[in-house]
Formats: sequence, C-alpha cells, structure tokens
Amino acid sequence: MRIDQYLWCLRYYKSRNQASLACKQGHVRFGDQIVKPSREVLIGDQVKVRKNQIWHELRVRDIPKSRLGAKLVDIYRENTTPPEAFENIDFQSNSKGLQREKGTGRPTKKDRRDMDDYFGEE
Repeated sequence: MRIDQYLWCLRYYKSRNQASLACKQGHVRFGDQIVKPSREVLIGDQVKVRKNQIWHELRVRDIPKSRLGAKLVDIYRENTTPPEAFENIDFQSNSKGLQREKGTGRPTKKDRRDMDDYFGEE
C-alpha cells in the first residue's frame, strides 16, 4: 500500500490529496528520509508524520484494506510518539502573547494605550 493511502486510511489526513501533499512537503519520513507519496508501506516500518507542529511516530502493525473508523486505527498502527512532543505544543500555545476576544472589533485609543503600557512602549 502507498504511504499516502495508508495515512489517509488511518485518518491522519482527510483526503489522499492532503496526504500526498504532506509527503511532497517533507512532513512524512521513514527514519530521517523524506519519502514520496508512492513509497510502499510494509509491516514493521517506522513512520514519522508532522501534523499540527508535532512529529507523530508510529510503527506499522498491519495494512488496512480501506479507510477505517477512528476506533479501529490502533489495530493497524502502534503509536510510539514520546510524551514530550505533546508538552511542547502546550508551551507554544501559552507563549502567543496578548490576544483580543473575537468579535470585539478594533482596539480603541484606550486599549492601544493599555497595550503600549503593557509592552513597555511609549
């Protein structure tokens, strides 16, 4: 089975087109090698997939015949992603800085002055 089709079957991507595009952009790797979408997947292969700024690592247990339900995904892959990878995403979301509430519109002059005071600008 092709790697793009395998990732689509395991619900890492919503379409095969997205999976093949991820392969072309270097978001899918076997070891440290970037692979083409046509690369064949065999049982026991180690695959790294970059999704939402996290490198997911998985080992191929079996090859599905078609796209699976979400509950059946773990039959066909073994997730070997280290827990530290998920801690980094929490750190990144907290470091975004000051954000306004959605739908509040443009900042007023008072809001801009408050932001300038907060960031230490004149």
